Amino acid sequence: MTKTVEEQLFRPPYLQPRPGGDRPLTVLFSLLSRADNTPLTERRRADGHVLDHAGNVIADPAADAADNAFEGNPNLNFEHWGEYWRKVHGVRFVHAEAPDDRSLDRLLRYDQLHRFAPGPSHTDAPPYRAPVDAQGKLWPTVIGRIEAYRRPRWDGIAYLNFASPEDVAVVLGTARVREKILPEDQAIFRDIAPVLSRQYVIAPSAMGNEAITLVKLHVRDQSISRQDFQRWWLHDHAPLAAAQSGRWARRYVQLHNIGPTEPGQPLYHPQASAIDGVTLMNFASVGDLEDFLRSSEQTTIAKDEARMMDLAAGEWWTTIGIVLVNRIALESATRLSTD
Repeated sequence: MTKTVEEQLFRPPYLQPRPGGDRPLTVLFSLLSRADNTPLTERRRADGHVLDHAGNVIADPAADAADNAFEGNPNLNFEHWGEYWRKVHGVRFVHAEAPDDRSLDRLLRYDQLHRFAPGPSHTDAPPYRAPVDAQGKLWPTVIGRIEAYRRPRWDGIAYLNFASPEDVAVVLGTARVREKILPEDQAIFRDIAPVLSRQYVIAPSAMGNEAITLVKLHVRDQSISRQDFQRWWLHDHAPLAAAQSGRWARRYVQLHNIGPTEPGQPLYHPQASAIDGVTLMNFASVGDLEDFLRSSEQTTIAKDEARMMDLAAGEWWTTIGIVLVNRIALESATRLSTD
């Protein structure tokens, strides 16, 4: 794969970060799906996305996979997309063309969270089960006994941290992003659902580079308001979840959706607007995550979540985290307001 620019390393140990503060950061948490040939009846497609080799929008992505300008071989699409997103798009995104362009200084942290299919998810959580007959014996063949794969809605997340909402506009509003990055987005992403959030670090990371992140998308019980849900989640649920997960989780963060709720507003997305909050829990290994999900402590957390959440409307899955930018070290817990 040919690269035209050298990667700039905006993270320790290649730069000297500054200590994190105790004020909530603003996060743009963009849920991403790859540009593939999935039928439109199965996955949403954003306006202007999934292009052919002439740069035109493909009317029906499922009609002929070879028309896809990003990757015409469906067997390679998922692998190629993950590699390209990290090794090419990530490098392009943090490449400042002009020496006096300081807009990226306002990007405090940028993680790519790649959904890890072998990891636990809401569709298949531990304890896993061997397919056996009524006597507990393995079947002599798996043919005809392979369960259908239930794919989550999203393939990855761009996790961008800023000091304020104004900094989001500064970083993403440059001519470089408008003219070079957004057209690339249309070719490699099928859909982008930005969740503009206020970030609360409940249990900060001591290292800042844990490999495994559990992502949980929360939808509140519709009998309560978003404001009341977020207040309960932060002040009542967070202490319980932090105490119960502390044996395994290396970091625990809540993202409170503060984004638009009506069509036509900047950053509005119909699916993102329905998400009231996102939990991020970081782990040192998949084994630690699986042990946590099998524990009585996780059962306690889940029971508490069920009190205020529509569990059927939410989802969760495992990601591999790759840190491209991190100007914050060490991270600090967020000071909680009393409202």
